[in-house]
Amino acid sequence: MKHLPNLLTLGNLFCGCIAIAYVLTAQPYTSMSLDKGMPSWNWVYGAEQIYYGSIFIGIAGICDLLDGFAARALKVHSPIGKDLDSLADVVSFGVAPSIILYKFLWDALMSEKNAMDISMLAMSPAFLLACFAALRLAKFNVDTTVRKGFFQGMPTPAVGLFVASFPLLSWFNPFGVAAYLQNKWVLYIIIGVLCWLMVSSIRFFKLMPAKWSLATTWPQLILIVATGIAIPFLHVAAIPVAFVLYILLSLVYRPATAE
Repeated sequence: MKHLPNLLTLGNLFCGCIAIAYVLTAQPYTSMSLDKGMPSWNWVYGAEQIYYGSIFIGIAGICDLLDGFAARALKVHSPIGKDLDSLADVVSFGVAPSIILYKFLWDALMSEKNAMDISMLAMSPAFLLACFAALRLAKFNVDTTVRKGFFQGMPTPAVGLFVASFPLLSWFNPFGVAAYLQNKWVLYIIIGVLCWLMVSSIRFFKLMPAKWSLATTWPQLILIVATGIAIPFLHVAAIPVAFVLYILLSLVYRPATAE
């Protein structure tokens, strides 16, 4: 049983690798529609592959949550486990989401009139997410400051799961949000904000509180209840809504242990 946390961490890494494989094989194709009698060609993703990529990033997130829970329950902690967790996270929640962003930037840029003249470097900002995820995890591993109940900077899994929702939003297109994900400037701004959040000094509360009491767990309760209520009405759009709510609640919440 003492190896269970590390096995779950490896499950996280395994799912992240599968997600990368699915996203990489999501080859786009063209679809024709008629607009006032005139043919209009649009790029469409190999939707099933990129959709499954999102699912496996989600499974990786579950494994990441369970490995920490198992380590605390079994009282098993080791430097190897900590480093292994960070290595798995940078793949599942850094590299895999970066490839998703690369695919979306490719789609946005290929829809422009000068698509054939666009440099590949225009899609390269997508990989800044992986770089900042690695930086955030490296800082976390060497930080000796004890912080109970919160993270310094946006946790990498939260960022990864948020980006993993993009293919789902594009697939189901709730409230027409897919159009915004086909705008290169929207994607550039999202990348910049996410990178900044990971290395910022903002305190983000942990989903597993250090102390179980209403005074310390109210943000977790609000986040869980609000997300549960939003799912039947917003469907997959509940994921980015929960992400934004997590940021807002973290800005408001000031744990006593942070003093």
